[in-house]
Order: sequence, then C-alpha cells, then structure tokens
Amino acid sequence: MATVLSVSGSPSATSRTARLLRHLDRRLTARGHEVIPLDVRTLPAEALLGADFRHPAIVEATELFARVDGVVIGTPVYKAAYSGLLKSLLDLLPQYALAGKTVLPLATGGTTAHVLAIDYALRPVLSSMGAAHIVQGWFTLDKDIEVGADGALTVAPGPAGALAQVVDRFSDALGGRTALPAAAGRAA
Repeated sequence: MATVLSVSGSPSATSRTARLLRHLDRRLTARGHEVIPLDVRTLPAEALLGADFRHPAIVEATELFARVDGVVIGTPVYKAAYSGLLKSLLDLLPQYALAGKTVLPLATGGTTAHVLAIDYALRPVLSSMGAAHIVQGWFTLDKDIEVGADGALTVAPGPAGALAQVVDRFSDALGGRTALPAAAGRAA
C-alpha cells in the first residue's frame, strides 16, 4: 500500500515515545504498509545543532521524507511543546517537505495539561510544511504506557483502543496516496 516514515522526536534511548511508535508501526505493517523508523536522536548532534543541511545523515533523512506517502511524528511533550530535538530536524527540512503527505501527530507526556501541545504547537508546523492531510492526533499519558522487564510494551486498555482507532484512520487516509516527486512538492 503506502510507505510511512515513523519519526521519534525523543532524545532518550529508552523512550516511551519511541517504543510506542514502534508498537504502532507493527499495526501499520499489519495493515499492509511499509514502515521506515527514524529516531531523530540517532542523527549526528553536530549536524542538527549546527544546521548542517549538507551533512550526509541530514541529506538521507530529507530524502526519506521526500519518498514516503505518510509520516507519523511522535514526540514527548516538554514545557507544553514538542521536543527541541524534533524541532531541530524539522528546521533542517525543506519548507514543503510534507507536501502531498498524510501526517499523524502523536505525543506522550506526564499530565493532561499538555494534551493541547499537538494542536497548538505541532500541528501548525506540520501544516506550514505543506502536509496534504493531518489526521487527528493523539496524546498518551506516560502512566498509560508500561514497559516490561523484557522490553515488551503494554498500553492501558482505554488508550490502546483509542490509539488503534487513530492509527487505523491514518492508514485509511493513506489509501490511494502516493508521494509527490520532490519538484512537485516544492511547487505546492
């Protein structure tokens, strides 16, 4: 079906956000999509902080965004906004890197006081980058995500059902979409 880039904006190697994304990636794969995971924390810090657009890792990440049909963006919420690590990557992408793409924003955090971070902090950036369709995002409380000693992820039943619906809506929205060539994305 479609190719999806699953982007974790968490700086932590043991992040609930990244683990939740990989969990949701399996659902998308089961629905027939090819999923490419990207943990922004694995990109070179000097390239991100130095705004090195030409660094091979940044060029490769930019090419990934260009060739996919959809993007899942996951971030922990810090100070009522998405992570600075995610911002540093988004700042290095072309202005219309999301042109023609279907996008699913997801966030995790410690309190429901941060639930609006998706709509008031992340969604405007994704929209300004030309996303064709931003499906309704989802915020998951940290307390609802449990990682077992074996690394297995368990999401509390209520949020798990809601997340499944959100991912399925994203999957349905991807139906029939194909990525625009880079030149067409810039013209949009």
